[in-house]
Amino acid sequence: MAQQTPLHFVFYIAAPSDKVWEGFVSVESNRILFMGAELEADLKPGGSMNFVGIGPDGKRTVYVRGEVLQAEPPTLLQYTFALGASDKVSRVTIELTPETEATKVSVTHDQWAEDDGGYASCTDGWPRILSRLKTLIETGKTFKPH
Repeated sequence: MAQQTPLHFVFYIAAPSDKVWEGFVSVESNRILFMGAELEADLKPGGSMNFVGIGPDGKRTVYVRGEVLQAEPPTLLQYTFALGASDKVSRVTIELTPETEATKVSVTHDQWAEDDGGYASCTDGWPRILSRLKTLIETGKTFKPH
């Protein structure tokens, strides 16, 4: 079965890489970025990488589930990615490269199954998430997703 074209995004955030790393992995920033959903992560190979929150029924809901493949703070985070209960699994690689007054953030989301319904939402979602993260790190506040 063919795979979808990899998604690739590059942003520059005016902050050191350790602060940007924290933006990706801290419970506090994820709660802000994802409107109350929280990151539950064990940042070691084989550890879990789940975004959870309260669903419309008032019960705990896993919005994204995954497994950490690599974690090398503050430069590399790679994990598997599946929306909710989907059996379609893709891969996210986040690379942080320090520059003079900023950090280059490179996100590659690949290994998509041809029929993965999450592809379309991630095509739109990653730029929104990265823009909100950039704003949060640089200003201490962010904007509603949409």
